Amino acid sequence: MPTFLDTTYSMVHMDHGVDRPTPQQLRTQLEKGTEESKQETMRMILTMMLNGDPLPQLLMPVINAVSKSSNSALKKLLYLYYEICPKYDASGKLKQEMILICDAILNDLKSHNEYISAITLRFLCKIKEPEILEPLMTTVRKCLLEHRHTYARKNAVFAVSSIYQHSPQLIPDAPDLILTFLQSEHDNTCRRNAFAALSAISPENARVYLESTLENVPQLDELMQLVVIEFIRKDAVENPDDKPKYLALIFDLLEASSNTVIYEAATALSSLSSSPVAIKAAASKFIELAIKESDNNVKLIVLEKVDVLRKKNDGMLGGLAMDILRVLSSPDLDVRKKALDIAMDMVSSKNIEEVTMLLKKEIVKTVDHDYEKNNEYRQLLIHAIHSCTIKSPEAASSAVSLLIDYLSEFNSASSVDVIAFVKEVVERFPALRPSIVERLMNTLTEVRSAKVYRSVLWIIGEYCTELKDIRGAWKGIRASLGEIPILASEQRLLDEQPDGETADQNNGGNTSAPSGSRKVLADGTYATESALTSEASAAAKLEAVKAASKPPLRSLILDGEYYLSTILASTLAKLVMRHAELSPDIARTNALKAEAMLIMISIVRVGQSPFVKAPIDEDSIDRIMCCVRSLAEFEEKKEVVEKVFLEDTRSAFRAMVQAEEKKRNEAEAGKISKNMTQVDDVLNIRQLGKKTAGLEEDTGSDLMKATGADSVTEDLSSKLSRVVQLTGFSDPVYAEATVQVHQFDIILDVLLVNQTVETLQNLTVEFATLGDLKVIEKPSTQNLGPRSFQKVQCTIKVSSTDTGVIFGNVVYDGASSTDTKVVILNDVHVDIMDYIKPAYCTESQFRTMWTEFEWENKVNINSKAKTLRDFLAQLMKNTNMACLTPEASLKGDCQFLSANLYARSVFGEDALANLSIEKDGENGPITGFVRIRSRSQGLALSLGALKGLNKAE
Repeated sequence: MPTFLDTTYSMVHMDHGVDRPTPQQLRTQLEKGTEESKQETMRMILTMMLNGDPLPQLLMPVINAVSKSSNSALKKLLYLYYEICPKYDASGKLKQEMILICDAILNDLKSHNEYISAITLRFLCKIKEPEILEPLMTTVRKCLLEHRHTYARKNAVFAVSSIYQHSPQLIPDAPDLILTFLQSEHDNTCRRNAFAALSAISPENARVYLESTLENVPQLDELMQLVVIEFIRKDAVENPDDKPKYLALIFDLLEASSNTVIYEAATALSSLSSSPVAIKAAASKFIELAIKESDNNVKLIVLEKVDVLRKKNDGMLGGLAMDILRVLSSPDLDVRKKALDIAMDMVSSKNIEEVTMLLKKEIVKTVDHDYEKNNEYRQLLIHAIHSCTIKSPEAASSAVSLLIDYLSEFNSASSVDVIAFVKEVVERFPALRPSIVERLMNTLTEVRSAKVYRSVLWIIGEYCTELKDIRGAWKGIRASLGEIPILASEQRLLDEQPDGETADQNNGGNTSAPSGSRKVLADGTYATESALTSEASAAAKLEAVKAASKPPLRSLILDGEYYLSTILASTLAKLVMRHAELSPDIARTNALKAEAMLIMISIVRVGQSPFVKAPIDEDSIDRIMCCVRSLAEFEEKKEVVEKVFLEDTRSAFRAMVQAEEKKRNEAEAGKISKNMTQVDDVLNIRQLGKKTAGLEEDTGSDLMKATGADSVTEDLSSKLSRVVQLTGFSDPVYAEATVQVHQFDIILDVLLVNQTVETLQNLTVEFATLGDLKVIEKPSTQNLGPRSFQKVQCTIKVSSTDTGVIFGNVVYDGASSTDTKVVILNDVHVDIMDYIKPAYCTESQFRTMWTEFEWENKVNINSKAKTLRDFLAQLMKNTNMACLTPEASLKGDCQFLSANLYARSVFGEDALANLSIEKDGENGPITGFVRIRSRSQGLALSLGALKGLNKAE
């Protein structure tokens, strides 16, 4: 028996501070009010009914006072009332008042106002009672076939379809009726609704109509074409024999004028056919939409469609890589990134040269034009070129030449990416080394970034293997370094600075000082020179020397780049040693050795002078002096020194490159094996299988995937661990909440228990937040009986991982209307780990973010973990961070461990960590620290405060 609760489908907020009118008051307002007041009264009635009060005594007053009104807004409220009002009495029979409702509906169907007729027909789509519908069928037919206005006819189609679905005996000829209407109707919207209705109730008739007008579908209206495509997608599964003609029609619709039709046609084509022609045609149309559409969200959606097609049809879309790159004309960086990612997976030996050429043109554009987010786009292009050159040495040659030419014009981040790319290319492709080294030597006087200069010097030191290259590199380094010794030349510049500032200040004898000596100036006047004036003059002269124009390498050294100085010392030592191997000219080798040692000692001396911004550190002095001693003892310990300088560093870098290549190959192999099916694999057909437990489990998992549920069912203990007690056991209202995290939302399921023997009226749970949290769905007001309980729900939106607090109270009415009782709730804490996921980035990206992020949280470590690797694993588990340090670098037994970790929150926030720990003996504690950096303070502090981070066991 239908009940009122069956039709109550929503809860509408009511202001409980306002007195609720009684049914008698509502009846009076309906009978004596104006049209406007009746509208407000009907809104109040609907709100009260939707919140659980059926108000059956108002059925007759509403029929008498509202059903005869011609006001469109009031009529709409009336049909909302008809939809939810109780239609059956206690015995389950239709109420007698429904006869009056039928009369009112019949009059509205015959109304000359097409809006009233239309809302009446829409109302009939929601009615399932045959007793109400039967008297109306003749009029509904007339509305479909004879109504003068299309607005009413298009709603009449759905009314007929709905009635046929629920009560086919009332209108058994509905399919033929709608087919006749469809064939004679000229309005596009009415035809669209008619075909959609026909597809739902009679696919056979829909198929008949479609076959009769198959050739005219490409010329039909956009709405009609969309509903035809939807029908084809369903009917082709049921009738495979018709699929060829359906595919021909969809191919024609790919050329439609509407982008929406093209999108739906391409989607249908990719789902109906797996032939290469169909897949390429669908992908081409998606790419065309991505180029033509101005909305960035649409571009991302269609590019995602292309990516899905590429993954499902591996190797089939390789010829569309250049078409995908046409999307780079979009100014949005996310769209460009998506297009580049897809294109790089589609690159093959057939199109790699064209792709690389286009990417080089885009690189040049980033230099010549000022794009939005130009630097980020350039880095994406550099990584894309890097990806291409891994697959083709021919592409590497031209790409490296271009990037080196623009090395001095790129910003620091792009230059670092370029030089890292060059380092890998020069190791992987020996044939390109001479040309690359020559180009790098020509850029020594143009590079301004210390990071780039370090890599350039390292490449020159490792790969200059010819005498002419060594001489050219030496000449370039000397030109970039300037006059040596550095300290002596800087001191000479200081001595050559004129004392113009002192003369200007004291000219004419106007300056007096507390103490000093008199001097006779050139014009015969006296000047007073004080100690203060002398110091100011000396400081001004020193600043002038520092500000003078200098060669790039010399300028960087004077700016305090001592790590670069150590690389320079190591490079000079390598060049001298290699020259000694290649040349029999001992005098020339000794001259180079002496000059190299002079440069190194000169750097140490100038680092201890006032000409530099910061004094040189002890570690840099030790490394430079180690190079000096190695050159001095080169003849005596030649084998050991050459192995350290000329072999070990290159072999270490070669191992790194091979490890990265192995990782890429494993990732590619993993992608292939993931989609690979062996010829002898068992095919599981659920319909033909036995009803075993395993099959039922598979079915359950499939259903969970289809509904978007997690494949891992949450057990009871997991739910109990999320229960938070909000009030005490002695409070009048006991409350506890279960905290559930769903992506960007926190859902609090609150259990309320009335521990008193009285009814608590208007009981409300009020939540408030601090931080980036916002309450978007408040719990509804309840009346809680004695010793009873109730569950309510509150939804809170989360916008970042910054620290936030959820607090609140329970409010209910006391004995009198003015007495309000309040119970304060405990604060609710949410685990930040629900919002942090492991992620990966390149070393250069990690270093760039580490430099940019300003918030750091340093956590001291004192743990009893058995090994350093155990502690690292525990740290990764507790913080949900991924280890970026290669596995090869962590191998071996050592009492010290250092690693970089990285994670991203669901809000796109980056979290970086650097772990440095050591173990004191075999059984000693693990000590050290973790430095956590992020762009926001909350994320860094929250990660550092995690349980188990300070004392991981």
